[in-house]
Amino acid sequence: MMSIDVKSLIHEGAALTDRALESLIPSVETVPASIHGAMRHSVFAGGKRLRPVLVYQAGITIAGALPKGIERLGSALEMLHTYSLIHDDLPALDNDDLRRGKPTCHKAFGEAIAILAGDALQTRAFEVLAGLECPPAATVQIIGLVANAVGTVDGMIGGQVLDIESEHKKPTPELVDAIHRAKTGALIRVAVVSGGVYGGATAEQTARLDLFGRKAGLAFQIADDILDLTADSATLGKTPGKDQATEKATWPAVYGIDQSRRDAARLIDEAFAALEPFGHHADGLKEVARFLVERKN
Repeated sequence: MMSIDVKSLIHEGAALTDRALESLIPSVETVPASIHGAMRHSVFAGGKRLRPVLVYQAGITIAGALPKGIERLGSALEMLHTYSLIHDDLPALDNDDLRRGKPTCHKAFGEAIAILAGDALQTRAFEVLAGLECPPAATVQIIGLVANAVGTVDGMIGGQVLDIESEHKKPTPELVDAIHRAKTGALIRVAVVSGGVYGGATAEQTARLDLFGRKAGLAFQIADDILDLTADSATLGKTPGKDQATEKATWPAVYGIDQSRRDAARLIDEAFAALEPFGHHADGLKEVARFLVERKN
């Protein structure tokens, strides 16, 4: 495997995404100014843009180079991710005052605008997806995949519901697995799969990316659970220990920290195995996945 500077690869992917987001989200001068200010507050609060970076690396894995216009797909997924964070932080859900070290959207703009800002980011994301610069069949496939990943059956919203309803109940392996695959895993997986479809993936290639995305997405969430238990607020950029305080169904709560670390490492190995046929074109995708699981915040 050739040596890849994963930090600069992520940095470049984030810069590409930020430029696209800057042009795709209405300015604060656009009426109604309050909602555009709220959308921008949360979108530009310093996220690592990891989902868009996965989109780009999956596109490179299939096409051999970065496909033209793929940053619009990455930006749409970042909007969806941000919408989920805005709503997740609301008093009715996780009730968080901090996100990425800054006041959460409802703290800065009030609950009503925060709810609407989340809604607006979701609809803007699908508007952007509808205008992608790829063949119409691929565009339709991507919209279907993304809508499914955000939805209630094995999707992000379904995962959030399971997460809310599982608080203060004894977590079981089945429950934790279901929550993780849906709540965080679905958007990670669809970032990889949609990036591949945008790059022109065949059905067999798409299936391999899907398997990789499932394994890497679960490993990412396990790593997140471990961080919540072991990192402090300054490192984490959000309130640590929240999962334990609310008795959330987390991987360490079921398996302990040591087993969780082993599980995350095993899942990454299995994810990498799915990418074997792509050869060195998949090196960037592998390195980003490894970074996701080994990160400290």
